[in-house]
Amino acid sequence: MTSYFRYGIIIALPLALAIATYGVSYGVLAIGAGMSYFETILMSILVFSGSVQLVAVAMIASGAPFMNLVIATSLLNLRNLLYGAAFWISPTQTFDRFLYAFGINDESFVLSTSKFKEIGPAPRFFLGAAITFYVSWLLSSIVGASLGNVIDPVAYGLDLAFPVTFAALLVQSITNYPAFATMVLAALLTISLEALFPTNQFTIIIVGIVAPFLGLFLSRKGR
Repeated sequence: MTSYFRYGIIIALPLALAIATYGVSYGVLAIGAGMSYFETILMSILVFSGSVQLVAVAMIASGAPFMNLVIATSLLNLRNLLYGAAFWISPTQTFDRFLYAFGINDESFVLSTSKFKEIGPAPRFFLGAAITFYVSWLLSSIVGASLGNVIDPVAYGLDLAFPVTFAALLVQSITNYPAFATMVLAALLTISLEALFPTNQFTIIIVGIVAPFLGLFLSRKGR
């Protein structure tokens, strides 16, 4: 293992613990929604996206048509296109390209970009962090699925552990005015869109496209 790979694992461990509580919640909710143990674990193996999986579980529990589920989760996952475009890496092997692409999610993206000024472009750091998150998510999903309906994740506050930790990590990356302005605009847009169109699947996509343009404009203006 390279030093960057090990560093990625070490830095990712605290957030991986928060992700684990989120994964337990997913496993419990998936079993409660009528999914089998095998289906619950298989989704974590193949999808590796907490928000998408929880949306899928909620739609399954409500009896939504399969195509509606596919469309909603696909739209929600479009934000990974934005992550990939902003965090583009070019390893030499085709297999590496797919490996890095599979590891792109909210946590690995924010963690890697927050360390960019410190270590620069470091694909191995990203890989170490992504693998740590993947293992944490998979193992916690297994635990949650095994517990089934024994625990209530909301009663124990497990549903809050990840968003609180993620917000703390995000704040660390707000180091200049363009980044702060982008965060404020993103928050205002999110609140406004959710107020106008509650529980829609387009807020993340719209905010993810519009808000960064303000940061880009302010960054160029300040040069």
